[in-house]
Parts: sequence; C-alpha cells; structure tokens
Amino acid sequence: MFVIFGAGGNVGRVSAAALRRAGHDVRAVIHSAAQAGPLAEMGCEIAIADLHDRAAVSPALEDAHAVQLLCPVPRDNDDPATAMRHMIDVSVDALRAKPPQHVLALSDYGAEHASGTGITTLFHYLEVQLATVDARLTFVRAAEHMHNWARVLPLALSKGVLPSLHHPLEKRFPTVAARDVGALCAELLLDEEPPQRSPRVVSIESEERISAFDVARTISELARRPVAAQAVPREQWAAMLEGAGLGEQHARLIVDLYDAHNAGHIDVQAGVGERRFASTTLADVLAAIVPHGLMRSA
Repeated sequence: MFVIFGAGGNVGRVSAAALRRAGHDVRAVIHSAAQAGPLAEMGCEIAIADLHDRAAVSPALEDAHAVQLLCPVPRDNDDPATAMRHMIDVSVDALRAKPPQHVLALSDYGAEHASGTGITTLFHYLEVQLATVDARLTFVRAAEHMHNWARVLPLALSKGVLPSLHHPLEKRFPTVAARDVGALCAELLLDEEPPQRSPRVVSIESEERISAFDVARTISELARRPVAAQAVPREQWAAMLEGAGLGEQHARLIVDLYDAHNAGHIDVQAGVGERRFASTTLADVLAAIVPHGLMRSA
C-alpha cells in the first residue's frame, strides 16, 4: 500500500495517479471529503486526516509499504510556523510508531539551512525530524512552484503590472511545475533499488531558469495584452502580503524567504544528492491558468 498525504493537491494527485496507473494500491489521505471524488474515481482508497490530529494520522498509515508526506504551511493560522512544526511532530511520531519501508517527504530548495530562510526553515525542521524514523528516507527538494504566480495573475491581467519580490527583476531563479514534482515522487517511490546513502536527496527544477521579466512576458503573450514586471520596494513587502490576507507572522516568513532568495541562499545544495531537470515550461503551466476566454477574445 502506497500512502499519499496531501493527495488532493497538485503534487499528490499526480503521484497518486501515476501509482494507480502502475497498478498499485494507493491510500489517498486528504483533509476534506470534498477532495475525494477524482481520487476515488482513479481507484484510490480514501482516508480523511487532519495532520494536527494524532488519532487520525496513525490509522492512515496502516499496512503502508511507502509513504509520501507533505506538510503544508497553514495559511490561515496566526502562527503558521508553530502550527506546521506541530503537524510535522504528529506525523513523525506516527511514522516512528508504524515505520513503513520507505518515507518520501516533499521538501524545498534551501532546506539545508537551519535559520534565516523564512518558510524554508520549516522544511529543514521536517528533514531533521524525519531522520529519527527507522525507514529508508527520500527528500525531494523542489524549486519554487510555477503555479505560485497564479496568486498575482488577477492584478497582472487587470492592471498590466506583475508585482515581484524577486530582486533584481532580471535575476534568474529556479522554478518547477507541480506535475513534474508529483511524477518524480511516484518514480522514486517505485524505485526499489536501495540508495547508497539515506536520506536520499533529490533536487528538481525546470530545464530553464527564469526571471520576473520572463514571467511578465509569458503572461503578456498568453493574454495578448501588455504586462510589465514591477519590483515591489522592500519596505512595502509586509504591508502588501498582509493586505493580500496573510497574517503578520506568515508575511514575515515570506519576507525572510525572499530576502534569502535575493541573497542567493535558496538554491541547490552544492555537492549533495541528485539533480533532476523537468521539461514542463512556465508557458505550459500558465496557459492552464490564464483565463481561456480572455485569450480567445483578445
């Protein structure tokens, strides 16, 4: 049995589908019954579990051969760092009690840093805690997800301005499509060859690095209207993020992340693990997000 936590998300859903196509039993662990439909249709067993709930997480691990673990940053929590660490602690405790043969965890570029990288320090905590589980470990460190740009698409399309926290605007940075991360996770879960060392660290990004200028140009081409990248002044970051609905502490995690990103600290860890390069482009991802009616009428 392959157990996929976060199976309702962009990464987990792809992993679950790939494992089902390969003929394997999959338990899709989701946080809401509303996510169950497509997963049940592909033949997954459904388990509903809140990662804060020890009593719900443990049964989801029954008879697990391999587990794919995703601990999301809780956007709506006043203290997202503490809440995510609690989710990690609950998950790791359950895995210690019922260790499967293989645990694969979704991590992040820059997860080797214990401090100074905002949200990414939480993935460092995840990796450190999982090292106490008696199982074969794989950490998939993914670059920034291309889909994240969907958050500012409404502004880009309505105002013709793409706000960016990546400074300077011409700076090229690694990104990746969620579907490529999900496909890689399924491939690694199916790899029965024992790694030379555990944990196995695999980093994934797209074949081509991009800049904020590239993102703006791609949106402009898809929407057939001008869109210009605009660097948000550093002193306005927190207010902009809080104005978008994030709590003060969540905004601080993102500010610290982009400070680290712009300083060059969020990248592949030199000399550690394996690197994979994915073929999905930014245009491929954004073409599925930019409203199709808009493109037809332009």
